Amino acid sequence: MSLKALPDHFSRAAVSYAAYRPTYPEGLFGYLAGLVHRPRVAWDCAAGSGQATIPLAGRFERVVATDISISMLDQAPPHPRIDYRAVPAEASGLPAASVDLVTVAQALHWLDAERFYEEAARVLIPGGVLAVWSYGSPHLDSDTLQRELSQFHGDVLGLYWPEGRQHVEAGYRTLRFPFPELDPPAFAMEAHWTLAQLLGYVGTWSATQRFRDAVGRDPVPDLERKLALQWDPGSTRRVRWPLTVRVGRRPLEAEEIA
Repeated sequence: MSLKALPDHFSRAAVSYAAYRPTYPEGLFGYLAGLVHRPRVAWDCAAGSGQATIPLAGRFERVVATDISISMLDQAPPHPRIDYRAVPAEASGLPAASVDLVTVAQALHWLDAERFYEEAARVLIPGGVLAVWSYGSPHLDSDTLQRELSQFHGDVLGLYWPEGRQHVEAGYRTLRFPFPELDPPAFAMEAHWTLAQLLGYVGTWSATQRFRDAVGRDPVPDLERKLALQWDPGSTRRVRWPLTVRVGRRPLEAEEIA
């Protein structure tokens, strides 16, 4: 993820991140493409391993995907309409007024938001769209399993979540947004995972990695033992993540930008 002078929490876990992070709903990208006059160029900022980039390439003629982590970009699938670039969020290298849509998926809290907003305003065409979204801890289809996961998320890892996590939990409502906002429909991610898949995902959390570094052991096996009491390792369970999406349109007159 593009970071604002913070440690890179994800490069070491780039392979696992690409393997275990959930995919965004296709309806989200259809909605975003429908907001622009013509789906020509999209900039996916803090693209990571391409969870949002690849779906955007199915809707736009060209996608520029940027991230400061070369390790993360190396895990992103190649695509003829995608240009991957290892650059910071505030210096995309894109020409002014050249982009129809700018997206940031689950990464705005890692950025220097104000400097990124300036860059987004610079590269968006008048009337272009900025969309950012986030998701918090997953929802499991069992109250018992959910309690164990919530206890792990909040109590075991609580001290190890990096600064900015509170913005994710608040759906980015605690951050200023630079453009007049639209009212998007509700979206959610959903998967049917084995216990191993859920644990692989939990292992990619920044707090899990910071716990390992600070304590010198991996906390995930303890969670596995607790969940395995109620979860047959060979079965799948429904996992759901509601998305919080904020979308705004760049005004036609530059001086109107907040």
